[in-house]
Amino acid sequence: MGKGGALSEGVVKKILLSYTYVAIWIFLSFTVIVYNKYILDRKLYNWPYPISLTIIHMSFCSSLAYLLVKVFKVVEPVTMTWDLYCKSVVPIGLLYAFSLWLSNSAYIYLSVSFIQMLKALMPVAVYSIGVMFKKDNFKSDTMANMVSISIGVAIAAYGEAKFDTWGVMLQLGAVAFEATRLVMIQILLTSKGITFNPITSLYYVAPCCLVFLFIPWIFVEYPMLKDTSSFHLDWLIFGTNSFCAFALNLAVFLLVGKTSALTMNVAGVVKDWLLIAFSWSVIKDTVTPVNLVGYGLAFLGVAYYNHAKLQALKANEAQKKAAQDEEAGRLLEEKEGENGAKKNESQG
Repeated sequence: MGKGGALSEGVVKKILLSYTYVAIWIFLSFTVIVYNKYILDRKLYNWPYPISLTIIHMSFCSSLAYLLVKVFKVVEPVTMTWDLYCKSVVPIGLLYAFSLWLSNSAYIYLSVSFIQMLKALMPVAVYSIGVMFKKDNFKSDTMANMVSISIGVAIAAYGEAKFDTWGVMLQLGAVAFEATRLVMIQILLTSKGITFNPITSLYYVAPCCLVFLFIPWIFVEYPMLKDTSSFHLDWLIFGTNSFCAFALNLAVFLLVGKTSALTMNVAGVVKDWLLIAFSWSVIKDTVTPVNLVGYGLAFLGVAYYNHAKLQALKANEAQKKAAQDEEAGRLLEEKEGENGAKKNESQG
């Protein structure tokens, strides 16, 4: 009875801990998105400089990542040669810079709710680019699912009350760059046996991302900041905003490390619905019935995609286990055969 009670208590503790990690990630992800919208929106804080905001984030995150890796040694750095860094990390840093620049720019033109609806296209972009680079196999049923997600997003866009073509182009560009980055991580890093957690990822990627952002900043935003005297930063606003962005990376590290990447995908769906509700009820963005029907269709497609990935993962694990059991059985038979031969020799 005591043993069973202890076991159930341990299971309950593990479940509660998992839900805590999910709740922390949703809260921080939610906070960063709403905070960025607040800073960049011309009707709110009115500081419409997305490259500058991203540079502040990257400077803060790379500095803290350096302290955690090199000074406090919270995580071990990855073995990295200069040649490998230039060929593998730098291209990912370039893609990340464009993804962050464009996604933050979209907050100036689009509502939070509509941006979340457009982000539902991420699995479509990742799968399409994966097929293009031969990292994914083309499957007609998967492509049909991708088409259903795309149709759902198209319906949501059709029903958008404050549709802005430039804003949509920026967000779609951000999705394309982010999807390419995710595929490139598989091609340039994972295939070479290199894996980053969010802290080491910031340690290696953030500095080169910072360099790539600095180039357009000089030509695009520096002249405007100089003319409007917007260099005087509110340290409380930008400090807490940057800290939330860094804390979000730590939350990803905890969530994926203690649960799974699939859990994060499911939690992401919950977060998107919460953001849409918040955008409608608090920010007073217009969310139309057509918006919801379109996003509902896209949501079902994404849910099915995650379910299919989970089933494929389970099938692979079962296949590996069966192969391991077969190998263990073969080794046992060989050992028994050897023992039998030795026994016969000793008797002889």
